[in-house]
Amino acid sequence: MLASLHGVRKAYQRGGETIEVLRGVSVGIEAGDFLALMGPSGSGKTTLLNLLGGLDRPTDGTIEIAGERLERMSQAQLGAWRARHVGFVFQMYNLLPMLTAARNVELPLLLTKFGRAERRKRVEIALDAVGLGDRANHLPRQLSGGQEQRVGIARAIISDPTLLLCDEPTGDLDRKAGDEILDCCSTSIGTRARPS
Repeated sequence: MLASLHGVRKAYQRGGETIEVLRGVSVGIEAGDFLALMGPSGSGKTTLLNLLGGLDRPTDGTIEIAGERLERMSQAQLGAWRARHVGFVFQMYNLLPMLTAARNVELPLLLTKFGRAERRKRVEIALDAVGLGDRANHLPRQLSGGQEQRVGIARAIISDPTLLLCDEPTGDLDRKAGDEILDCCSTSIGTRARPS
């Protein structure tokens, strides 16, 4: 079992009101699984992804990934864990507007011990994998929405993460491009788990 959630509950406080988003979620994820979360807007899909990726903490319950209990980690430990294990494809891309596509993709590698030459090589491979090798030096404002999404996907897969967490990864792509990106994500990570 690569990932295990047991009795996970997540609630938020809004003023004097408690909003319970997740109630007692328990699930196991095997290495190599490709999962899709489906449900209406506001049903807790993004919250669950954020919990799996260590961006948020559960109100109750346990989250264990690759033998490590996330809810027991400090913020610093979670940051280091995320750098080693998680690739995120965010719904709103989260690209830095002043950086080129290549520099946006390179960002996760700045937390590794790779030298500059190795980082550049990996960036080139990741951008080629999503069909944007020719757009490496373009800023986000010079890219279409679909191209920005591809940059986000390249950034997520560049470090060969244990988990690839995608929040509507093909929302701005046509069906053919979306299928190509999903295929790229599923083959570029080898046999690792890719909850989405």
